[in-house]
Amino acid sequence: MSAVRWGILSTANINRLVLAGAAASDAVDVVAVASRDAERAQAYAAEHGIERSYGGYDALLADPEVEAVYIPLPNGLHVPWSIRALEAGKHVLCEKPLSRRAADVERAFDAAEQADRLLMEAFMWRHHPQTRRLQELVAGGAIGALRHIRATFSFPLHDPGDVRLSAELDGGGLMDVGCYCVSGARLLAGEPERAFAEQVLGGDGVDVRLAATLRFPGDVLAQFDCGLDLPGRDELEVIGEDGTLFLDDPWHCRATGIELRRADGARELIEVPAADPYQLELENLGDAIRGRAQPLLGRADALGQARTIEALYRAAGEDRSTALATD
Repeated sequence: MSAVRWGILSTANINRLVLAGAAASDAVDVVAVASRDAERAQAYAAEHGIERSYGGYDALLADPEVEAVYIPLPNGLHVPWSIRALEAGKHVLCEKPLSRRAADVERAFDAAEQADRLLMEAFMWRHHPQTRRLQELVAGGAIGALRHIRATFSFPLHDPGDVRLSAELDGGGLMDVGCYCVSGARLLAGEPERAFAEQVLGGDGVDVRLAATLRFPGDVLAQFDCGLDLPGRDELEVIGEDGTLFLDDPWHCRATGIELRRADGARELIEVPAADPYQLELENLGDAIRGRAQPLLGRADALGQARTIEALYRAAGEDRSTALATD
């Protein structure tokens, strides 16, 4: 079948990774890009070899040749533009997280159903063979019964004008990087029953640092921290009664490999083939559009993700901690 024809709403920095993934695939054809600035869009299209450019997102959505759009806009614009794209007859791959509000996720997927179009949240790490192998190891009993999950994702953000520091645009550490930790815990343990979190605010009132605990069915606990004012860190450790699985690069999936650490002290490196997760997520949605597959991520996963993020922000804002005596 022919390649799916894609358009991109905005010239966001993450596009470079998506465009590289698209270029590696015969099933993906990026034919249009839009920016609020027509000259910027034209220059971007020329730089990246994209056929058409538009000085406005609605203009791209009106292009009958575009079948699907990738939306890398700031978080607060994800749902509004996803819905507009779906109503314009386009399939949508929306950058994570789709929303911090479960009700908004429901609205977006309702719009997809009404338009008979597909919507997928772009958690690219979920498409990588390393993630699939991790699931297989846990499900196959490599570490015994699951007991605990530990995750982290952080980096230092130095630009005070960055949209990730804007409360109006739903910025914050949990939304930008902590959502990966939530995704990882949910993938392995299901949907959480309880959430607790503490946050440090910065920017214009967003969480620049957040630490959280989630409790899952079966007495499984998950703890993670994330931040925009910390050194670059990304780890995932899955702990069972008989050992642990450690991933040094769980989210970017650039340096692949899973270390199995057994209770007796033995260690084994489980190799995973290299792959481009951006290419894989584009191809997955493209295959679904062509009727050859189902989207890896749909309404249920996006809704579970938003419900957990919503609960964590509620917990962080309520401050139910107990102060300790100082003498």
